[in-house]
Amino acid sequence: MFFAWLKRYMPRGLYGRAVLILLMPIIMLQLVVSVVFVQRHFERVTVQMTNDIELELAALLSQVGAASDIDAAAIAASRYGVPLELSTKFISTPEQTDNLYRWYDFSGRVVIGVLRARFPNLRQIDLASDEGRVQLRFITRYGPFQVDFRRDRVSARNPHQFLVLMAVTGALMAAISIIFLRNQLRPIRRLARAAEDFGKGRSVSYKPLGATEVRAAGMAFLDMRGRIERQIEQRTMMLSGVSHDLRTPLTRLKLHLSMMDDCDDTRDMSRDINDMERLLDEFLSFAKGESLDNPQITDPAGLVQDLVSRLAMSGEVFVGKCSGEGTLSLRPLAVGRALENLIGNALRHGSCARLSYMMSDRALVFSVEDDGPGIPAEKRDEALKPFARLDQARNQNDGGGVGLGLSIANDIARGHGGSLRLGSSASLGGLRVDLILAR
Repeated sequence: MFFAWLKRYMPRGLYGRAVLILLMPIIMLQLVVSVVFVQRHFERVTVQMTNDIELELAALLSQVGAASDIDAAAIAASRYGVPLELSTKFISTPEQTDNLYRWYDFSGRVVIGVLRARFPNLRQIDLASDEGRVQLRFITRYGPFQVDFRRDRVSARNPHQFLVLMAVTGALMAAISIIFLRNQLRPIRRLARAAEDFGKGRSVSYKPLGATEVRAAGMAFLDMRGRIERQIEQRTMMLSGVSHDLRTPLTRLKLHLSMMDDCDDTRDMSRDINDMERLLDEFLSFAKGESLDNPQITDPAGLVQDLVSRLAMSGEVFVGKCSGEGTLSLRPLAVGRALENLIGNALRHGSCARLSYMMSDRALVFSVEDDGPGIPAEKRDEALKPFARLDQARNQNDGGGVGLGLSIANDIARGHGGSLRLGSSASLGGLRVDLILAR
């Protein structure tokens, strides 16, 4: 339970955790050394020095107590106290029992404890009126008697110097260590940024640097990125070649059909050939995915207006609420293709489509809504799979599709570090598709 609570307040980043791991031993070591120094050295020295002054005070008080009257007591105290550097006098102030000392005066507490245990007739110890002096007030047979002497006779004069020196040295070493630690973590951050950019579809220049382990991770990342890029390129080339090779016999079939008499059989065969051409186009589009163009700085407002103007003839398409200003880096042709697929699906299953977007500091979200039947919540994950066909409610493949429209849009979203999210439109009542692109 305690560790679960503590985990919430721990740093999330590697740099913060590394700094915490570095500083905690230094802080704990200084605390332990400080406690040991105060308890075993500083307090013992204070006790020893206070015990020495006890003997002088006891001898002084015995001389005062043996005097015949108060005047003789004052003379005896002065004659005995001057060589011992003790200022003495009889006072007429009311008796006080409260000890006076500063809250930060740790050695003062030790002095008070030792003197109180040794002298029962000691009524007050004043360490606060003058930090450089100690004032003791005793009750004698001739009235209140005050003894005054230097503070450095009972405690070390500058005991804090060791603690200050230790703290300053520890802070200096920690600062130097943090600088070196930051330099060691910089290659890891560069690797993380390169991996993040690649996840968003941007292949940036990266050179492995840093420690041996970091270099090994960087080389593994470069190998992985190269394999993925080659695999995508090979898939695109393969399907492009297949599409090109199949178009030739299809063209010959269309030519033969055009030379035959028009009848039901030839019309059915012509529709089948057209369906095969459409299937080839869909396969090729799915293989290309987001590799239609290179990333460019794009204004989403202009992209939406251009897309709506081009699709206005195919059905009722209008722009909804758009919020957020600015530009971002994305593949405009790929994103346009994804939005075209989503709007096409919306018009295929509904009478209208509404396109809107919202841009924040972290993401750009395009939303396409329609007034169609929608997709049940339990079948939305299945709808995102390639070549998936829904048997009930809403079939995104109606009209001759092959179930790749949402898959292509999902791949393009992932290529931009985002995702495709299906939901229900609150205003139109149909399906709502959010194309989320990371910034």
